[in-house]
Amino acid sequence: MILNKLNGEQFKELVTNGARNLRLNIEEVDSLNVFPVPDGDTGTNMTRTIEGGIDAVKSMNEKNLGVLGKALSKGMLLGARGNSGVILSQIFRGICRGFEGKEEVNALELAEAYKIGVKQAYGAVVTPVEGTILTVFREATESASKIVTKDSTINEFFEEHLKQASISLKKTIDLLPVLKEAGVIDSGGAGYVYIVKGIVKYLDGEKIEQELSSTSDNKQEAAPIDFSAFGADDILQFGYCTEFILRLQNSKVNVEEFDVQTIIDNLNEEDIAGDSIVALKDGDVIKVHVHTKEPGLVLHKMRKYGEFLTTKIENMALQHNENLSEEEHSQKKMEHKKYAIVAVAQGAGIKEQFEAFGVDVVVSGNQTMNPSTEDFIRAFKQVDADNIIVFPNNKNIIMAAKQAAQLYKGANVKIAPSNSIPQCYSALTMLDFSSDDLTLIMGNFNEAIRNVVTVEITTAIRSTRVHGVIIHKNDHMGIVNGKIVFSGRMKNRIVYDVLRKIKDIKDKQVVTIIYGKDVTEDEKVKNMQMLKARFPYLEFGAIDGGQAVYKYLIAVE
Repeated sequence: MILNKLNGEQFKELVTNGARNLRLNIEEVDSLNVFPVPDGDTGTNMTRTIEGGIDAVKSMNEKNLGVLGKALSKGMLLGARGNSGVILSQIFRGICRGFEGKEEVNALELAEAYKIGVKQAYGAVVTPVEGTILTVFREATESASKIVTKDSTINEFFEEHLKQASISLKKTIDLLPVLKEAGVIDSGGAGYVYIVKGIVKYLDGEKIEQELSSTSDNKQEAAPIDFSAFGADDILQFGYCTEFILRLQNSKVNVEEFDVQTIIDNLNEEDIAGDSIVALKDGDVIKVHVHTKEPGLVLHKMRKYGEFLTTKIENMALQHNENLSEEEHSQKKMEHKKYAIVAVAQGAGIKEQFEAFGVDVVVSGNQTMNPSTEDFIRAFKQVDADNIIVFPNNKNIIMAAKQAAQLYKGANVKIAPSNSIPQCYSALTMLDFSSDDLTLIMGNFNEAIRNVVTVEITTAIRSTRVHGVIIHKNDHMGIVNGKIVFSGRMKNRIVYDVLRKIKDIKDKQVVTIIYGKDVTEDEKVKNMQMLKARFPYLEFGAIDGGQAVYKYLIAVE
């Protein structure tokens, strides 16, 4: 297929093929992570991000490139997960900005749009690092922009873009010392190259047959529905979780000027009595989530404004995974307050402890399940506060939290610089809103975060060398403030071996150990006995966190 110009319908097919190629190679991209930790983040996050964009446009038959690009970009922004996913969403946000007002583009115009993508992506990162996806995308765009003329085809742009992206990717190992030491290329750059390969394959006539996940599929896999949870004699108590995507119709409303608040006001009316309302407008499409006992009335009223693209209605009494859907429980809206806390965590014990400290909403997420931008926005809607303080608790989640804060207009959202659960744990012990001074409150949180030493202990999934430490597969690895400091096999002394690597350990006072779900009672007892004997000057506390991936999360203060 030779394209002299590119329209919206064609761009959707190209990006879809790119997403399919990335999904085919998701495990390879995940395996390129520098740390040999079973986090599976980069490939998974990039795949889920681009699939969020595809999900937003899959039902659109739109030839106008500007219109299609806007919807694709918004879907990726909301679906963005992890740093790699957020950067990818910003790349496409810039590209699609270059499409605004254009029904189609030629190769020169496509190159200009990609240049805007470079500017947008670099601008979204506080401290851009070369040797990452940013470098791969920038150098590929620069090279392709140099060779295209007014007579060039769309094919020629993407072929050169892919050629240079592949060259740049190979060079990332020499640009970042941490990549060179681990002997891997940049995972984000690799993910991007797979996307471009998928685009070029489509232009060469190869349509990849690979099923993509929808936005709802990107959440935890649902267990079989227990229909016995609502019997013939039961009374409807919880209502229905009602979700739909509505396309506004010019014959019914002024689409351009339509205010999404109209939808929200309708759902708040007494006959519907909607709860946990989330309504997002993207062009002429509105995505809605609401809990109500009158779903039929909701659908009837919404047709005053447009027609449905998708609908979903579920009885909330039905159980999923032994409990009501965690998401449905979390959607219950709270009373309005001045200050609210949203924190990311995984593990029943950690969630319970955070809630006891005063966290209003715990967003499910960890190394293997980074929350999306939309997950944060949903949490912000739920708390209904003037000021929302967010604890991402993972450096790979901070960018998604910040992106959500920028998109959400319903509150003043502040992001605490917490990269770990131990940092959040320490900060929450300082939780005090009595000063009614947000600057002072954030200052106290930041000081607590700076003063805690984070220790993470997990199992290596492959052999490698990182931070000068030789690691063998199945070793117990000790990570202190993000740096691997120890690797060994003796599980009953692993905590001691790592703590003694902390240079100023004698100046510390309190150590809080958060046990993962796989730590046995025997390990707990033996580790604690050794710690108290070797560090008599420290006070030890313990919590059954129940988290996956990390056997021990430790706050040293």
